[in-house]
Amino acid sequence: MAIFKGAGVAIVTPMKENLEINYDKLDELLEEQIAEGTDSIIICGTTGESATMTEEEHVKAVRFTVERVNHRIPVIAGTGSNSTATAVELSKEAQKDGADGILVVTPYYNKATQNGLIAHYTAIADAVDIPLIMYNVPSRTGCALQPQTIAHLVKNVPNIVGVKEASGDIGNVAKIMHLCDGNIDLYSGNDDQVVPLLSLGGIGVISVLSNVAPRYVHDMVYKYLEGDVAGSCKMQLDAIPLCSALFCEVNPIPVKAAMNLQGKHVGSLRAPLTEIEPAHRELLEKAMKKFGCL
Repeated sequence: MAIFKGAGVAIVTPMKENLEINYDKLDELLEEQIAEGTDSIIICGTTGESATMTEEEHVKAVRFTVERVNHRIPVIAGTGSNSTATAVELSKEAQKDGADGILVVTPYYNKATQNGLIAHYTAIADAVDIPLIMYNVPSRTGCALQPQTIAHLVKNVPNIVGVKEASGDIGNVAKIMHLCDGNIDLYSGNDDQVVPLLSLGGIGVISVLSNVAPRYVHDMVYKYLEGDVAGSCKMQLDAIPLCSALFCEVNPIPVKAAMNLQGKHVGSLRAPLTEIEPAHRELLEKAMKKFGCL
């Protein structure tokens, strides 16, 4: 049930001056991503500031994206929440509005047990018929999906098909692939570790970098998948300074600053996120110029 192979963009949510969602600008970003070869749109993910959206905004943004993309590439809706009931409702709405799949981050703050995570993901998956990708990012949620838990869910819940792995622990990823016998759609959740995860059987990335360099990220993944390992590896290494700069402050602060530097006018961020610090903006601008995307 793989939803996509290649590069999926964890797209930002552009804002107007009053911090309402700028749908005209979102439309432009979607068209740019499709034209530049991006393989999937991930809307209302954590990079999209979903944590500060109302449920009404969340549903509207997913529906808008599905309608505008119009089946040209898959649309995956971020529907995670620290409340299982909320995640279920957002997932049902996403399916009703035509999303091709859902991306569900582990419930933050609550620090559920592994049995609690099994119950959480099973309840969400049982509520829909579309594929579900788990999102493991313990540095942001304070709650890690263990390899044994991931394997249990993939083997026992038919529409739980993949994981976005952002633990940063390559050994952890290897254990996941071993315990799943490779039968899981593995996506890198870290732009600086795409090729290492591909080497363990991954099929793509859900990328922040794709917001500023969509064609580059697509090509880096497909070089690997088509057998040009050396070419893909060089692209990965060449991108490391920019990847680091895009995370010099908490995501999505730097990537929105980067897109504004590119003239994409995606606006500001909702509180409690703030504008990038001047020193970090300078660092980011230098990295972008050196990389060639500014």
